Amino acid sequence: MNALTYLAEHHVLTLGTQGEGGPWAAAVFYVNDGYTLFFLSSPKSRHARNLASDPRVAGTVHEDYAEWTEIRGVQLEGRVRELGGAEAARARALYGAKFAVVGAQAPSPVAAALAKVSWFELVPERLHFVDNSVAFGHRDEIALPPRSMPSA
Repeated sequence: MNALTYLAEHHVLTLGTQGEGGPWAAAVFYVNDGYTLFFLSSPKSRHARNLASDPRVAGTVHEDYAEWTEIRGVQLEGRVRELGGAEAARARALYGAKFAVVGAQAPSPVAAALAKVSWFELVPERLHFVDNSVAFGHRDEIALPPRSMPSA
């Protein structure tokens, strides 16, 4: 298994942000397009407010393993930006393909909730794939292509 396969097969990113109240971690559902992750959040959430003042994040995608030798996951650091317009629509379409409840035919309570969220893009600047099935503490850094984030 590689990092891209792992990201595609999992759903929850633990997102670490920093703000006026100090560091914060939040679990968000995500969809990936390559190594870029998209997620939605209430603009009133603590992590969204933190991102408005500091786009730098750290995150992990992992399972709750019972044995150390089974541990696999992704560790990353990068930057997040809020999306709008066509970019937000694309993120929602990608998200809807992974999570049917958010798709084009979202039930009305979900559709009402989606009208109140913000869409975000996380572009990793460093990413590691942890795989203790190879060896205890085994971690590969993934070479990411350089990418500049468009202006908001």
